[in-house]
Amino acid sequence: MAKMRVVIAGYGNVGRGVRQALARTEDMELVGIVSRSPERVRREVGDAVPVRALADSAAWVAEWQPDVAVLCGGSKQDLPVQGPELVKVVNTVDSFDNHSRLPEHFHAMDQAARENGHAAVISTGWDPGVFSMERVLANAFLGVRAYGFYGMTPKGGLSMGHSDALRGIEGVLDARQYTHAVPEAVERVRRGENPDFQPGDMHTRECLIVAEPGADLDRIRKEVVEMPGYFAPYRTTIEFVTQEELNARCAGFPHDGLVVAAGTTGDAGNSANVEYHCRWGSNPEATANILVAHARATVRLARHGGKGAYTILDIPPAYLSPLDREELLAHWM
Repeated sequence: MAKMRVVIAGYGNVGRGVRQALARTEDMELVGIVSRSPERVRREVGDAVPVRALADSAAWVAEWQPDVAVLCGGSKQDLPVQGPELVKVVNTVDSFDNHSRLPEHFHAMDQAARENGHAAVISTGWDPGVFSMERVLANAFLGVRAYGFYGMTPKGGLSMGHSDALRGIEGVLDARQYTHAVPEAVERVRRGENPDFQPGDMHTRECLIVAEPGADLDRIRKEVVEMPGYFAPYRTTIEFVTQEELNARCAGFPHDGLVVAAGTTGDAGNSANVEYHCRWGSNPEATANILVAHARATVRLARHGGKGAYTILDIPPAYLSPLDREELLAHWM
C-alpha cells in the first residue's frame, strides 16, 4: 500500500520532532511543511522537503495531496484558529492541551470537519491524550477517580503549552514554565483517600521570564497569575531572568507524569492500585511521536468513512500501530 502522505503545519520544536519521527516510519512520508516563517524553515530543512507559507493552505493541499496534516501550533492562539480552517481542506491531528477549553475545541473541529467530509483527531499529546486514556481505563477497572500528576522530579516538568502562553504576553521575550507535583497530594491518592482536590492542591507552577527592556514587570506578573485556564487556580512563582540565565537553566525539554488511582475490589475490600508513569527527555519530541501515531490513526479513520472530530478515547489501539493484525496477535497481545 502507498505510504500515507503527511504535511506539517507549524514548525517549532514539535514540528521539528514530527519531521524526525516521520523519518523513522516506513508507512508514512513527509510531503511538505507550512509555516508562518517559511524562509526560516527553508534554511533549516534545505531542499529535503517543500516549504510554503501557512496562509496558502488550499494551494498546498492541491499541490501535495496529503492524507493528513499534523498541526503543531500553540493551543492558546494558533490551534483554535488554524484547526477549523485547515480541516476544511484536509484531515488533521493536533495536540490541543488546554483542558478547560477542550470541549469548545472539539465542537469547533467536529463541525468544520463534518461539513467538509474530513476527520479531525484532537488533543493527542501525552496529556490530554495518553493520560486521558489511562484515567478512563483506571476508572473503568476500579470505579474510582484517577488523578494525573506532572513534574515528579525536583526540577519539575517543562510545559510547552504554558510556556507558549507566557510568551504570548506583551513585553515577554522568552519564557519557560515548570510544573511541580505536590508530593503529599500524590501520597494521599496512593493511600486511597480519593480526595476532592482543587486544581491548585495538586501542582505548583514556576515561571522563568525574560522581559523586554523597560517592560512593566508588575503588569506581566498580574497577567500571569490571573490567566484563566493556565495559572489562575495555581500557586505560581515568577522569576524574571536574563536570556543567558534562561538558556543556562533551561537546557532541554524534560517532562514526566503519573496517572494514579487507588480503590478496592470484591466484597472483602482487597486493595487495588493502578499507576502509569512516563518520563520524557524531550517533551516536544514525545508529543511529536504521539502525534505521528495519531496521524496514522486519522488516515485510517478517514479511509473507513470517519468524519468529524475524535479523541484518543475513540480510536482502536490497532489504528495507532504500524504493525499489521497478525503481528499484533502473535507478539503483542
